[in-house]
This record gives sequence, structure tokens and C-alpha cells, in this order.
Amino acid sequence: MVELKWLYEFILIIYGLSLFGYFIDFVQDNRRVNRIAFWLLSLVWIIQTFFLFYVIIFEKSFPVVTLNDSLFFYSWILVTISLLANKLFPVHFIVFFTNVFSFFILLLFLLTDAQKNWQEHAVQFVHEIVIAHITIAITSYGFFTLSFLLSIMYLIQYKLLKQKKGFKWMWRFADLNQLDSYAFKTVTIGVPLLLIAIILGIVWAYVSDALFYWVDLKTIGSFFVLAIYVIYLVIRLWKKYKGRTIAMYNTVAFLLLLVNFLLFSTLSKFHF
Repeated sequence: MVELKWLYEFILIIYGLSLFGYFIDFVQDNRRVNRIAFWLLSLVWIIQTFFLFYVIIFEKSFPVVTLNDSLFFYSWILVTISLLANKLFPVHFIVFFTNVFSFFILLLFLLTDAQKNWQEHAVQFVHEIVIAHITIAITSYGFFTLSFLLSIMYLIQYKLLKQKKGFKWMWRFADLNQLDSYAFKTVTIGVPLLLIAIILGIVWAYVSDALFYWVDLKTIGSFFVLAIYVIYLVIRLWKKYKGRTIAMYNTVAFLLLLVNFLLFSTLSKFHF
């Protein structure tokens, strides 16, 4: 069972990296990252397919009899469709969101299967999921913090240049275009990390029978923070907002993140 736990963890890590890569490609249209994400997802599919044929050939069963088995088969179908869509249809939007949903379904299967069959190792595996949830969420906050600092530097540099006082500081702050670009790239990293953390948290709460509140302030706040930064990417990419306006938006977004992290955590009935 220990070896199976490691395999499950390996699948989740590989799938998480693939999901992260597909998001970067979705935002930046990076074909190199897309290829890496595709092969990582292919590795997940190979492992799933091995399990599928093992159940069919050696256990003389097809994994659709129980709800838990159906989750596995459903996830395998979604991964297969995603791989085919990635090669046949240049629609990155549908490929990314298919993978998000498939990751959710696969994670739900793995945790449910662990609780059902692993006995003493199930608690440890579920505990590791909640640790991953917290760690990835805080890591995403770290990237949002860096983006905020870059935006603050942009606003300071912008003001100094407007007042013709910033020339001696330019070599320390970098130019405005670089600051704007770095702030955007760090948000691009932070958003998929926060999305993965939220998925881990929701599935963990469901499987572990923890008292979970959808109307909990911290839960609502996390979705709200994710939505704020998704809007940042939307107005940055599709509305072509750059410079001072987007830097001010990023600053406000981070202040709202702090409210969620510091204030809502103390008022939460579920988080600590």
C-alpha cells in the first residue's frame, strides 16, 4: 500500500505540473510549454491505462460498477479526450478546462479509493493532501506578493519619471516595460497554483468528512481572490491594459488578498 500511495502522489504531481503548463500555454501561447504539458499528461494517461487494463484482464471487471470505479473511468475518458483535442483542435481554452475538471475527478477518485482500501495509510495520504493544499496556496500568495511589489516599483518609477526625478533610480528599479512584464508573469504563475490549491482543498474536505462550509468567509474569499486575478489576466491579455492602470489594479487586488488571508482566516469557521 505504501508503494501505491507513492504512485498516487506521483500521478497527482505529474498531473498538477501538466495543468500548470497548460495554463501557461493558454495565457502566453507558449508551444514549448504546451509540448511539455502534453507529454506529462500522456504519462498520466499511460499509468491510468495500465490500471484500466489490469482491472479488465486480471480482475475480470470493467471499472463502471461502483461510483468510485466510474470516477476513475470518467477521468481516463477526459484525459484521453484532452490529449486528442490538444493534437487535433487548436482550441487551448477547452483543453485547459477539460484538464481542470479531469484533475478534480481523478483527485476525488484517488482520495476515495485510499480511504476505502488503504486503512492505516489512508489518513496519512489525506493529511498529505491538506498539507499540499496549504503549501501550494501560500506559494501562490508568494507570487502574488512579488507581483504586487513589482507593481509598486512600477508606480514609484512612473511618478519619479513624471517629476523628472527618477533617472538616477532607473538602474535599480529596471525600466517600466520590464516591471510591467515581470508583474504579469508572476501573476500568471500564481493563478494556476491557487486554482490547484482550491481544488485540493475542496476534494479533501469532501472526502475527509470535515465540516465544510461553502459560505465560510475564507472559502468565499479564496474564490474571490482567484476571480480577481483571473480578471487581471483577462484585462491584461484581451483588453490590452498595461502600465499604470494595470499596476494600480494589481495593487488593489493584493490588498484584497491580504484581507482574505489575515482577516477572513480569523473569522473562518473552517480554516484556521
